[in-house]
Amino acid sequence: MLHIPVLIQDLGFILITAAIVTLICKYLKQPVVLGYLIAGFLVSPHVPFIFTVSDTESIKVWAEIGVIFLLFGLGLEFSFKKLAKVGKSATIAGLSEIGFMLGAGYLTGQMLGWSKMDSLFLGGILSVSSTTIIVRAFDELGMKGRNFVSLVFGILIVEDLVAILLLVLLSSVAATQSLSGTELFSTSSRLIFFMVLWFLLGIYVLPIFLRKVERFLSDETTLIVSIGLCLLMVMIATNVGFSPALGAFVMGSLLAETKYGHRIEGILIPVRDLFAAVFFVSVGMMIDPKVLYDYFGVIMLMTAITIVGKLISSSVGALISGRSLKTSVQAGMSLAQIGEFSFIIATLGVTLKVTSDFLYPIAVAVSAVTTFTTPYMIKYCDPIYSWLENRIPKTLKDQLARYETAMSTSSGKNVFELIWNEYGMKIFLNSVVVIAIGFAMSKLALPRVSSEIENYPWLNFLIGLVTLTISAPFLWAILFGRPSHTSTYSPETVIQLKRLQFGIILVRLLIGTALIGFIVSRFSTEKFSTSHSVAVIVIIALVIIGVYFSKLAEPFYQAVEKKFLSNLNEREKAELAVANTKPELAPWDASLTEFIISPYSSVVGKTLQQSRLKETFGVTVAMIERGEKQILAPGREDILFPYDKIFLIGTEEQLGSVKDVLEIQKTTLIEKAEKPSYGLASIFLKSEDQFINRSIRECGLREAVNGLIVGVEREGQRMLNPDSGLELLAGDLIWLVGDLNKIQSLKK
Repeated sequence: MLHIPVLIQDLGFILITAAIVTLICKYLKQPVVLGYLIAGFLVSPHVPFIFTVSDTESIKVWAEIGVIFLLFGLGLEFSFKKLAKVGKSATIAGLSEIGFMLGAGYLTGQMLGWSKMDSLFLGGILSVSSTTIIVRAFDELGMKGRNFVSLVFGILIVEDLVAILLLVLLSSVAATQSLSGTELFSTSSRLIFFMVLWFLLGIYVLPIFLRKVERFLSDETTLIVSIGLCLLMVMIATNVGFSPALGAFVMGSLLAETKYGHRIEGILIPVRDLFAAVFFVSVGMMIDPKVLYDYFGVIMLMTAITIVGKLISSSVGALISGRSLKTSVQAGMSLAQIGEFSFIIATLGVTLKVTSDFLYPIAVAVSAVTTFTTPYMIKYCDPIYSWLENRIPKTLKDQLARYETAMSTSSGKNVFELIWNEYGMKIFLNSVVVIAIGFAMSKLALPRVSSEIENYPWLNFLIGLVTLTISAPFLWAILFGRPSHTSTYSPETVIQLKRLQFGIILVRLLIGTALIGFIVSRFSTEKFSTSHSVAVIVIIALVIIGVYFSKLAEPFYQAVEKKFLSNLNEREKAELAVANTKPELAPWDASLTEFIISPYSSVVGKTLQQSRLKETFGVTVAMIERGEKQILAPGREDILFPYDKIFLIGTEEQLGSVKDVLEIQKTTLIEKAEKPSYGLASIFLKSEDQFINRSIRECGLREAVNGLIVGVEREGQRMLNPDSGLELLAGDLIWLVGDLNKIQSLKK
């Protein structure tokens, strides 16, 4: 008799249980993640009446793979450039929320008598909101067109990046068992250095590689290549002392910058969902009912701290950044939950064996409760804001309005921002490259060459000289690179930059000299430093002169920078080529939102003039997209068809109202049909009625009752299905099929 491995059997039961529970959750309109947690609890040893997973170690390995794919998927949705685009509001609000919740979680743990490690991990668990839950809630509530949603998504981008930093820092703290400020600074610096280095190399190398193999990239090979690159980055990150999750996230972010990002993301979804399901099920397996019972009060306390703390910290952060009170409150209420990153942080504590057994189930329970509350928090954010607004003193409201206006109208760049944009970023990025070259040549090239050529006295000197030569183009950019955007500045700004040149040149010389000294020090031995100190000075002088007068360094660097910028903007160029005709912006407080017209919508088959969208709802139709065809600024006679993608400009309230008409579903129509108001009725026309002495076509009676004139009774004669040109007279009895409520209202 054949036997299947235990792992396959366990996976079968896990996925069957997860499938059943998630289908039930879908039916009950609950998040799928909640279904996975419940499924994990059902197959755990805590529920003896159902099959229990036996090969838990193998499941843990699958769960780790799940974390990798989950972070890889998040990276594909992230994109480094999105962080630069979210603006100061999202950055300030996100950092405000994370900082506040870290402190609140740590202090709460200390007040409860927990260890420092438990308290620190609790702060990390409570600090990051759930992207999955928020996006799902916005979809179900139809709020993606609201103005505050873009702020929420920006905050989530900031939170994702900070969560990655937290994973690295918590791993370091767990390893050293200390909260040393020096250690934290060192770890943060290493993380920033490697993140920037990977970003630079990835943006330069990956698009070139993908373009070379583009003709071979079917869906199958694209999936294999992307997963291979992901696992390669996981190995690199692990070898330099970071978590596998960081490597997966970084590779996802790098691929997101290429024009293949959307395609890779779509192909990866089934694989990501499979392994993510196993991860969330493994999380549910660690729920202990006894711990939940013993710590019920703590769970309720943590839930309250999460909801109230995130609401206050996010709202205050958004207010400080210059957003309105309404937008700030809406964003704060949307972010009041924890989710997938909290599970990953809790899992890290368990894996490293630095947290207590009770912390993990508490995190899962708080996440489950806040998952239920999130849709209601988002749904009722407007009424709560209205309640709050009515109770705020007028003087405070006036101050907030003035502050918002001042923040939004402040224009121009201060001196430090100007210097950073024109010089600072270029110097910083090239410094990272020079340091990386120095480390690579001293840690990799020198030992290998030394093993082949022993006891050669000038070996360090020669390798150092090669390193300086390779670094020369980037040193040239640091010392002498010119600003790139002066042509876009006003004459006053250009004059200001010229006045600052003395200080800028001095700083650049100091940084360049320090980097040259760093490279020389990497290849200096005790013998070399004592007997060749004069030679070192000469080398530094020659390098500076060589870089200054080099005919090769500048053009080489310019070529590298041009290729890097081209690769960096590759995705935008591809998207622009596809959709370069789409309207970009809506004026003032309006926004541009797209809708897909339901086949059950009342506007189907009507022209724009007949649909009366502008007259009824105040929205403007900017474009109609039908398959590959795009109708820009459509005219009054353009007809609306089922499944047309229609782009509307309007305020939040206007777009919310028109959504119910355009995207109405069959179930909604059935619900309305349960109260029939459509039928046959008659109207007797009097001499003072507005419809008499006019033809059926022109009188407006059909439009008034939303129906059809099926008969006219005049002086004892009956006319069935009368011609539309028939003139109606006083004393006619008109039979109509239409809205009975409207017909009754017309009679009155």
